[in-house]
Amino acid sequence: QVRLVESGGGLVQAGGSLRLYCAATGIIFSFTAMGWYRQAPGKERELVASITGGGSTNYGDSVKGRFTISRDNAKKTVYLQMNSLKPEDTAVYYCKVGRDWGQGTQVTVSS
Repeated sequence: QVRLVESGGGLVQAGGSLRLYCAATGIIFSFTAMGWYRQAPGKERELVASITGGGSTNYGDSVKGRFTISRDNAKKTVYLQMNSLKPEDTAVYYCKVGRDWGQGTQVTVSS
């Protein structure tokens, strides 16, 4: 059984930082593509950042230079460091490992 659990979301002021965590169990983590997506009210889910098994990263245009995705294969955890947060970053953030999804964690940025 695959299980992905996100944590680290919350309420933060504009310009602040948050670090999101996604812990995975029940899957082969190494060499599996993984990423973070987000969905704001009334909008479609969009890619925030992704990382391949080889360590290659990709970021959405709106978060480049502010967010960093990383992984720890030994701990089967993927991270998203979010700096210089803006109100438009407010959304539910979802972890994706392979084709499996977590349940999401709310990030709210106040102005």
